[in-house]
Amino acid sequence: MNHKEKARELFLSGYNCAQAVFGAFCDVTGMEFSQAMRLCSSMGGGMGGLREVCGAVSGAFLAAGLILGDEGTDHQKKKQHYAMLQDMAGRFRERFGTLSCGELLRTVSHSSVPAARTAGYYKERPCVAFVEAMAEILDQILLEHRAC
Repeated sequence: MNHKEKARELFLSGYNCAQAVFGAFCDVTGMEFSQAMRLCSSMGGGMGGLREVCGAVSGAFLAAGLILGDEGTDHQKKKQHYAMLQDMAGRFRERFGTLSCGELLRTVSHSSVPAARTAGYYKERPCVAFVEAMAEILDQILLEHRAC
């Protein structure tokens, strides 16, 4: 199973969008799955249901930081890392027009109560496409940077 398929499977199993993307890359990050799920639990719904940055993007950024990031003291490495993250974000934005969860979902307001994962939820929400796309984009970035 590739990362895109794994991310899709995780999302459809009830994990949030950030958990689905980050969790799909546990084979590359080396992070224990349960720890990865806790780390990303706050990022779903556009950061805790606030409908800010799409959780799929946040999950991919966290994975990219773990795989390709620096410790923050080397200015040149930080500059390169930020450029890579902006490239990732640009690829997502090119496909979907925005990074904003609220704009991506258009009609769904923010709430502190996560929506029940019903057939209607999956029919109404295009999130699985965002999760799959972000997993593909992260795979492309990792190949380009020879990190997997």
